Amino acid sequence: MRIDAHQHYWRISRGDYGWITPELPVLYRDFMPTDLDPLLKKHNMDGSIIVQAAPTMEETDFILSIADQHSSILGVVGWLDLFGTDHRQQYERLRRNPKFVGFRIMIQDMPDASCILDPTFVDALRSYAEDDVPIDLLVVSDQLKQVLELIRRVPGLRGVIDHIGKPRIKNGELKPWFHDMEEISHYPGIYCKLSGMVTEGDHNDWNLEGFTPYIHRVLQMFGPERVMFGSDWPVCLLAAEYDEVVDIVMSSLPEAWGETERFRLFGGNAKDFYKLL
Repeated sequence: MRIDAHQHYWRISRGDYGWITPELPVLYRDFMPTDLDPLLKKHNMDGSIIVQAAPTMEETDFILSIADQHSSILGVVGWLDLFGTDHRQQYERLRRNPKFVGFRIMIQDMPDASCILDPTFVDALRSYAEDDVPIDLLVVSDQLKQVLELIRRVPGLRGVIDHIGKPRIKNGELKPWFHDMEEISHYPGIYCKLSGMVTEGDHNDWNLEGFTPYIHRVLQMFGPERVMFGSDWPVCLLAAEYDEVVDIVMSSLPEAWGETERFRLFGGNAKDFYKLL
């Protein structure tokens, strides 16, 4: 099974995508399955994982309603507020939908990432770790130390770092991103998505070689068993087309990687991580 493990759909008129503004004309329109399905078919993808793009329960319900109507959507990663008093009730409601596969924590948008180390937050996450719930972690490289400490406090977490932890690819910086990610990779329940890289580079002047050092290090750290391909479509359109995103990853794979490793990267690991049937 070939899976795009990270993409988004949205309808602008819903009004809770605060980061998508008219100043981003490439993204400031509706994106729905009819737009992506031809690209999935072109690259022999059996389907995709939709990831939330707004921190609201309403948006999670919206993307679940889309998933119910389209077989190309294999799973939905929603949103929960772990500081809220009703997050467990909301989770129990969401999990009744068979396409709900987990939720994402948007650390990237937190003014102070250390708030994820608050005992209330840690206790909540431990409860989901005990239930082996898949958790996406949206984080920028400056927040990786707090994420590492969170993982230390919740060592049984089934988690995946989105967008390889958003290193400063545009500046060619590898440290301290590499050191922090290497520490995180020591926890066997943590995976990494090869996604969202092109928008961390120079949107107008990137080249394939600029991404290779990052991809090689991720593959080295997490191995072929804990990496997933994700297009981050349509956000990737800020810098590259879907075909180009695929090319970036394919051109950077080690020569020693055969069909088994590629199968795991392009679907096998996502199927296992999100417990797809």
